[in-house]
Amino acid sequence: MEDRKKKVKSILVTLPKPDTDKNPYAELAKKYNLKIDFRSFIHVEGVAAKEFRKERINLADFTAVIFTSRNSADHFFRICEEMRFEVPADMKYFCLSETIALYLQKYIQYRKRKIFFCKQTAADLTEVLKKHSGEKFLYPCSDVAAEETQKFLLENGYNFTPAVLFRTVVSDLSDLAEVFYDIIAFFSPSSIMSLYKNFPNFQQNNTRIAAFGATTAKAVADAGLIIDISAPTPAAPSMTMAIEQYVKQVNK
Repeated sequence: MEDRKKKVKSILVTLPKPDTDKNPYAELAKKYNLKIDFRSFIHVEGVAAKEFRKERINLADFTAVIFTSRNSADHFFRICEEMRFEVPADMKYFCLSETIALYLQKYIQYRKRKIFFCKQTAADLTEVLKKHSGEKFLYPCSDVAAEETQKFLLENGYNFTPAVLFRTVVSDLSDLAEVFYDIIAFFSPSSIMSLYKNFPNFQQNNTRIAAFGATTAKAVADAGLIIDISAPTPAAPSMTMAIEQYVKQVNK
């Protein structure tokens, strides 16, 4: 493995480019004189109202909505608009993180609504949902829904209905065919799938792979690739910290 520890000059992050130049990746690039590019390997496309109607889900039946991402919030309010459904003022919103809860301000008056949030995982919802077990929940999700959340809701007997409102789609990466990076950072199994959809004959060679999260790491391993950088870990809770530790070691 030692011969893999070559100097790092370029990194490809398989996420959309951050909105601002003040982000941890920009700081990392500046500190170690690295070329860091961003490219989303997957993107999201909304399910049209016409298609959603086929699911035979009546939005008026629900008293609460569970949001696991900002995408799920965007597409819930989009579909309501397309279906000309006015969301009731007493609708309750349960969010997987405070970030998602605050994001709802884009669509509703935050202070006047019943919004609840937890720290980050489906299990954290336990405390939040305990007092609201009688609600009828709508769970907006993608076609590759977070199994963890669905499993939690099922096991705990909540009355919920998954609604596929958006799809995860593989992005066209053909322009990257002749471009090589020292590190590629992956954040989801879907982005590994995208890599092989675009480049069926991908050879890792000296490319170091960084994987964020257990499901991503499993997808990398299942594809027969070597993981050189893992996150989160107790020493590196973020991808940028994990990459920095690695770069510090190999760029001596």
